[in-house]
Amino acid sequence: MTSKITYGETPDFQKDFKKLLKKFKSLKDDWELMKIATIELFHIQKVNNSSIFPIQGFCAEKIQICKIKKFACRSLKGRGSKSGIRVIYAFHCKSCKVDFIEIYFKSEKENENRKRIKEYLRV
Repeated sequence: MTSKITYGETPDFQKDFKKLLKKFKSLKDDWELMKIATIELFHIQKVNNSSIFPIQGFCAEKIQICKIKKFACRSLKGRGSKSGIRVIYAFHCKSCKVDFIEIYFKSEKENENRKRIKEYLRV
């Protein structure tokens, strides 16, 4: 099955991902599954499984900034989808494009970097 969504990453996101990949070895495989089971399910098939939450103050008609709160990571055994990994991304409604902005582990950082989101939206 080919994806209807095209994916991109910011340079800051790539640094975050590499850092987490050192800690959580299954992250790369879990990541591919998350794209299909969470993002495409929500934006393409319009199924809300309570994983994705639009971030207040950053959503408009053309672009939605969202946070994924339920991310199943096999490296974090026993936690299921409540692994504590958070993903911030921008969904471009017309072009069906996703740009990943930030990924973090909740025990290391409480909330998303709002400054980083604002910088992304300025570009």
